[in-house]
Amino acid sequence: MRKNLFTPLLAFMMCLASCSFISKDFETDDKDGLVIQLITYVLDQAHYLDKEIDDDFSEEVFETFIENIDPYKRYFYASDYKDFSKYKFSIDDSFKNPDLTFFNLVHDRFINRISETKSIYKKILSTPFDFTRQEQFNLDIDEMEYVNNESELYDRWRRLLKIYAIENYHDEIKDDQRKFEKDSTFLIRSNAEIEETVRLDLSQTMDESYRVLQEELQRQDWFSIYINSFVSQYDPNTSYLDPDSRDRFDVDISGNYAGIGAMLRKKIDKVEITEIISGGPAWRDNSLEKGDAILKVRQEDEDEAVSILGMRLSDAVKLIKGEKGTNVYLTVKKVDGSVSEISIKRDIVLLEETYIKSSIVSKNDLKYGVINIPKFYIDFDNQSNRDAAKDLRLEINRLKEEGVKGLVIDLRNNGGGSLKTVVDMAGMFIKNGPVVQVKYFDKEKQILSDRDRSILWTGPLVILVNEGSASASEILAAAMQDYKRAIVIGGNQTWGKGTVQVVFPLNRMVRGNTNGDLGALRYTTQKYYRINGGSVQLEGVKSDINVPYRYKYLDFGEKDSDNPMQWDEIGKADYSIWQSNFDFNQAIEKSKIRMENNNYLKLVDENAKWIKSVRDNKIVNLNYDDFKEEIEKNSLETEKFKALDDYSMEYTFNSLPYEINLISSDSVLGMKRERWHKSLSKDIYIEEALNVLSDLRFSYLEN
Repeated sequence: MRKNLFTPLLAFMMCLASCSFISKDFETDDKDGLVIQLITYVLDQAHYLDKEIDDDFSEEVFETFIENIDPYKRYFYASDYKDFSKYKFSIDDSFKNPDLTFFNLVHDRFINRISETKSIYKKILSTPFDFTRQEQFNLDIDEMEYVNNESELYDRWRRLLKIYAIENYHDEIKDDQRKFEKDSTFLIRSNAEIEETVRLDLSQTMDESYRVLQEELQRQDWFSIYINSFVSQYDPNTSYLDPDSRDRFDVDISGNYAGIGAMLRKKIDKVEITEIISGGPAWRDNSLEKGDAILKVRQEDEDEAVSILGMRLSDAVKLIKGEKGTNVYLTVKKVDGSVSEISIKRDIVLLEETYIKSSIVSKNDLKYGVINIPKFYIDFDNQSNRDAAKDLRLEINRLKEEGVKGLVIDLRNNGGGSLKTVVDMAGMFIKNGPVVQVKYFDKEKQILSDRDRSILWTGPLVILVNEGSASASEILAAAMQDYKRAIVIGGNQTWGKGTVQVVFPLNRMVRGNTNGDLGALRYTTQKYYRINGGSVQLEGVKSDINVPYRYKYLDFGEKDSDNPMQWDEIGKADYSIWQSNFDFNQAIEKSKIRMENNNYLKLVDENAKWIKSVRDNKIVNLNYDDFKEEIEKNSLETEKFKALDDYSMEYTFNSLPYEINLISSDSVLGMKRERWHKSLSKDIYIEEALNVLSDLRFSYLEN
């Protein structure tokens, strides 16, 4: 059970900062053992959950660690797993009293297996693949069994390598055909020549992968995986940040160098896009999206792309980065399963595009405002600088000067930010009252309220959200929904992250540390609750109007992660429903009728179901004719849904007068706004938001 030595949390943090609680328990010459002691202590004393570290917990750590090390079961034998299983229910004890016997056994065995399998892949890639052979491979990790002998291991490796080979084989054939269509003198290679090229490229990729595994990755890298297998059992947002490896897991390709403006992470054998940076090259190009996987990278002065399969993330990033103004060509596997080469011109990511911006549009001779909030930003070091709340106030006043009759607040893909900013923003739409409830593990709840009785905007309000709206975005949307101040339009629900984390450097806990940088622990300290008492954890904010979207049926959000903290509720805050003459129910019903009769949205839903079916299919055909047939079938389906890109509404979006003046001397800003306005005009969710605003406006006039 949790000790009561350092509560409340503030006292605990003060003790950490001063090192006043240092004890001999933390005195050890073993750096790894020290890290374990420190992490278990912090989690026990300060994590929101009072987690029982028992045999069940131990088993989960065991399975997570082994799977993270060897997800496709291509290194370990069944006999290895049996040896490891002796420790399945004792890992909890090894963390309470630091003992690395289990970790050392797995690590040393893994290093040996890496050396052994090097000869296996080399032997496989020394002879041609038979693409006429009828066979398949199931990529469902949960259904895979460990192999019993070298022969079975060889066959697993052969099939896995054949998957990569057949995909590249198909791409090379298509590439030759495209070149021939452009130039009839181009000499198309034979299938045997293409197969050899693919196999040699794959051999080079595997050599590089094994060079990283054997020469660059150190024991500390695997130890970090082990520690994270432990701390992730608390919740998916708790993690250990190793000082040497933290940048490998999530790299921001933006900032003060020329890149594409995206956030990437290494996920098993692929590099996945986790976020598109607003205003960056990828954002402007609009050809990449969250969930896409980058397979190859080609420079503009090169004819051949380099596979980043097996490459460490930092090395892949080096290939993607480059001189401003140059093109990089990415072979990308889209979320829907299609593969294509995308060209992006590298550029500096301009932070201006992370700020709030607004546009004005006319509908039925009435003006409406659209305000995009990419994140809830604030400078805590200098609060005189701009922040999201100040900028929102400014944009609303500017729109009011233009005589707008309704506002759309776009929070889609807004991952959150400052809680203070959210409270300030919510206060612009209500007289006064609570906005969010916050609870530490050891304290009574705190209610954060708007205390300014003035109201900046009293007119119709719609808030747009999607599955990428998280944390602070959910708080604002939930508050407006609970007050019945706004109609929330989006998908099934928002992300569902109702927790807050702090990052704590472990070095603060050890006076006179001689072990170097011990890394940091990111852990959960608080939960957010709506003013109605319910948590946004897991459930997110459910839309008043549920609009179909492309990824409706895919696993997104906190609820689909491992070990999420559970939903719960506390007492509701004291608040009063917004009193207005707007008929919310009528507007919602009208919207539902429109969507039921909208053929475009029916196609969106059909596309979403198809994407789900493609993602769920784990069976890969290793016969080329069958593989090609499936690819062509998917391509036909993709063509069918290209009509979704042709959608456009009749309304024109424009910049406000002050921005028009800026654009006259800033062509870059003009280009950005032109692109944004074009995207708004093709956005059916924006259109429906405007329809709802119109319905609210006229219901008010009728009353």
